[in-house]
Amino acid sequence: MLIKISFVLLIGNYAYIVLLNKFPTFNFFVMSYLAKAKELYAMVGQGQMMEAFEKFYHNDIEMIEATGEVRKGKDFNREFELKFMEGIKEVHGSGVDGITANEEDKITMSESWMDVTFKDGNRIRMEEMAVQHWEGDQIIKERFYYNPGPMSSADPNQ
Repeated sequence: MLIKISFVLLIGNYAYIVLLNKFPTFNFFVMSYLAKAKELYAMVGQGQMMEAFEKFYHNDIEMIEATGEVRKGKDFNREFELKFMEGIKEVHGSGVDGITANEEDKITMSESWMDVTFKDGNRIRMEEMAVQHWEGDQIIKERFYYNPGPMSSADPNQ
């Protein structure tokens, strides 16, 4: 008689599904959505923005700006990101102030900032909140929240 017992073993940010027959075997592991979001932002912080985009964004991604502008599809959003990056002359700093997740609803949220000088000479500090809806290992919908009006100077002495 073969008895099968299965359960989920949580170790750090990983969930392992274990099936017990005669000997325990690990079939596969699943990263939490929080761990996926942290990896995404770690890659961005290491200058791997487009690599992170390719890895973590679904082909049917829908991105929604604070202005309400909606961009659909990975190809369209890839071109948007590349055009944005081409407009940057220098990055003075960037960071993530917080990441959180609702694992049950497959949603992550982040608060991030970037201090940049554009090729036109305008230097700004951009701050935003992003809400990401996941489908499997990829983001299917992302909405940004920020002040779409003029941004203040990034110079902390002003």
